[in-house]
Amino acid sequence: MAATELQCRSGARIDPGLISEFAKGLAGLAIRPEDKSYDHARRIWNAAIDRHPGLIVRCVGAADTIHAVKFAKANDILVAVRGGGHNVAGRALCDNGIVIDLSSMRAVIVDPESRVVRVQGGATLGDLDRETHLHGLAVPVGVVSKTGVAGLTLGGGVGWLVRKYGLSCDNVISFEVVTAEGEIVVASAESYPDLYWALRGGGGNFGVVTSFTFRAYPISTVLGGVLVHPRDKAGEVLRFHRDFMASAPEELTAYAALVTTPDGMPATVIIACWCGDIAEGERFLAPMRAFGPPLLDAIQPMPFPTMQMLLDGEFPEGTYNHWKATFVPKLTDEVIDLLIEHASRMRSPMSSCLVEFYGGAPGRVSSKEAAFAQRASEYNIGMTAQWTDPAESEMHRAWAREMYDAFEPHSNGMHLLNFQSEAGDDVTRASFGANYARLSELKQKYDPTNFFSLNQNIKAAGST
Repeated sequence: MAATELQCRSGARIDPGLISEFAKGLAGLAIRPEDKSYDHARRIWNAAIDRHPGLIVRCVGAADTIHAVKFAKANDILVAVRGGGHNVAGRALCDNGIVIDLSSMRAVIVDPESRVVRVQGGATLGDLDRETHLHGLAVPVGVVSKTGVAGLTLGGGVGWLVRKYGLSCDNVISFEVVTAEGEIVVASAESYPDLYWALRGGGGNFGVVTSFTFRAYPISTVLGGVLVHPRDKAGEVLRFHRDFMASAPEELTAYAALVTTPDGMPATVIIACWCGDIAEGERFLAPMRAFGPPLLDAIQPMPFPTMQMLLDGEFPEGTYNHWKATFVPKLTDEVIDLLIEHASRMRSPMSSCLVEFYGGAPGRVSSKEAAFAQRASEYNIGMTAQWTDPAESEMHRAWAREMYDAFEPHSNGMHLLNFQSEAGDDVTRASFGANYARLSELKQKYDPTNFFSLNQNIKAAGST
């Protein structure tokens, strides 16, 4: 392999003196391949992504971000943007280009009176929860505390509060954005409303979001945890889960999964979170907890940040991951049988098959109201291949791809783009549906040269 160096997109080498001059204008760090911190700085959660940037710019604020964008723009350099670095496709990194790294920008500022929270672009869910919980508040985000707030939100954002309070992107009041021209703007319903529309689900196509302002809700303690059933009861458990959730109050979000327990037992699990009155939740969840009965019932009252960390151990740093997902309109018996069939073919005890039900608040928002278009899609089927031996990579990727292909006849054509290790242009277009044309026009307006290309990429109107 040739030595890693910063290049323009044509492949021409960027003069080291030019890089040194650029670095003098940073308050943060310019990390180069020869620096001792480089290998650590280029690592992200998913070990399957092994890329070698020519320069990593560790920003400490919007000014550094603007400086990096202008430098990359002037020299025609490929750019990746890193928030939490938890995107499974590895869009936080690139080879021989610049990584605009926001991971030092993790401040969270809470206004408890107005229930408004400002979050910098490098913050994780854990950073957000730690600060909001002090005030008895929570923001609807994801399910793993190490996930970056930025990538999750820009792609939509689903988590434990989704049925009651909607998607993460539906709870953003404003975005502070550095555009492809190196300008800083605040996009909201009143200011740059078209950009505000696009950023709510349109991915990283339109700029670097240096901070988000969210609505928060009075949530402190939830009733949550895991129910574990034998794998050979999967059909019964999944059908019960489907029927139970069809009439469940929106205070309850409950996902199901086919997994392998830490002691090596194939299992069927339900992971539940009730965000309403605890006593009412105990009464409502009683039939779910009695069904089977489960081998293990670990549902209990807990602080919301604890709920957010419940699955952290299932997705540790440094494992190899390849994920696929698709929406199905209904969880039919045929879909359940197909899910069980492919779960039986998993070759890694770390892999899983997921059933996520989003019915409720997301569907009450019109698909025209924000870029996120999958409003009528209630069931997401996830295929998460995860392993530790790189020599097994193709075997585990093949399992996820084969399962994805098997579900294609049952899919409604929509996909949760944050959940995709690989998504071609056809998948991206289909997932935005009727919104794609408007997004393409806004790409032409805000980023006509596709400067921000390492994302769920939307082509500018008129481009090929």
